[in-house]
Amino acid sequence: MLENPRSPRVRAVAKLAKKPARAESGLFLLEGPQAVTEALTFRPELVIELFATPSALERHPEISQLAEDAEVEVEYVTEEVLDAMADTVTPQGFVAVCRQFPTAVKDVFASSPTLVAILEEVRDPGNAGTIVRAADAAGADAVIFTGRAVDLYNPKVVRSSTGSIFHLPVAVGADLVDVLERARAAGLSVLAADVKGEDLLTARTEGVLARPTAWLFGNEARGLPDEQLELADRVVTVPIYGHAESMNLATAASVCLYESAFAQRS
Repeated sequence: MLENPRSPRVRAVAKLAKKPARAESGLFLLEGPQAVTEALTFRPELVIELFATPSALERHPEISQLAEDAEVEVEYVTEEVLDAMADTVTPQGFVAVCRQFPTAVKDVFASSPTLVAILEEVRDPGNAGTIVRAADAAGADAVIFTGRAVDLYNPKVVRSSTGSIFHLPVAVGADLVDVLERARAAGLSVLAADVKGEDLLTARTEGVLARPTAWLFGNEARGLPDEQLELADRVVTVPIYGHAESMNLATAASVCLYESAFAQRS
């Protein structure tokens, strides 16, 4: 059992909360029973180290079985060691170290996708992770991070995705113009979500949402500049019927993705 929270091994794991350590090592941090379960179920080959407190394994014996099936050794640690490793203030008994696994943009469009989410310079980790989760739930084929977007492997992005990063392809560090060209070449229409656009209901009524679609979502604070909006086939907005001043980016993206999912399946 690991007992020293100041040991070099514990410090090496904790450093993965910072981008320079992730960039240098090609690894990232995974926390909590749900995320660990998803990793062991869908991408067990990515898990290179798994740490758990004895009490956490007692509460989640299924994780022990999943780890055994995947031939991943579980190393016991004290609560103090887990606290030192984890990025969260109150970790839930599990920390894993995983290999990063971004998808190439060309591979995204080579698989004939019908629904893709493009995140242009989305910086908030919570928003980014939640959109990945929503895209997964809506049955999207991929998510693509373009421009200076937040790091996909930021611990807050990983937590907000609640394991969805292991369910669908996610490409990172892509150029927006190149992505949109590839999307059109693959037969997708590009719909930009922006407050300057037409009502989403109009696009629904005209049958636009039933077509293969790449949704483009912009930065939380600035949205999409005019030159990027001009790259889209249409610009739409989610209408606000109540008195809310605005809508959170992740919420609006979830609505757009599900509208496409409903239309494509109707």
